Amino acid sequence: MFSQLYYLVRSKADGRYLAAHPDRDTKGANSGYLLLFNEDFEALSYLNTHGANVVDRFGVESIPGSQLKNLLQRWGFAGVGIIRDPLLPSIEFFSLN
Repeated sequence: MFSQLYYLVRSKADGRYLAAHPDRDTKGANSGYLLLFNEDFEALSYLNTHGANVVDRFGVESIPGSQLKNLLQRWGFAGVGIIRDPLLPSIEFFSLN
């Protein structure tokens, strides 16, 4: 995981990363899971399929696996969600704990 390159979707407006919140409680306390893609075209496919009307508001950027832990801690994410199929979508969640 640390030697691989991942792709993230980031808002051009406020710089926030695309995240999933599967465990969000009613108060919104869960910090979410950073969504990761294995290829840049998978991230673009995800955006085109599930956010076609807002695709121009997002960009795709890459990050090496070695920098992932620092990014998760800095932004306060609970873990990562790796997109296995961007069209369905099929997501595997991994917690930091």
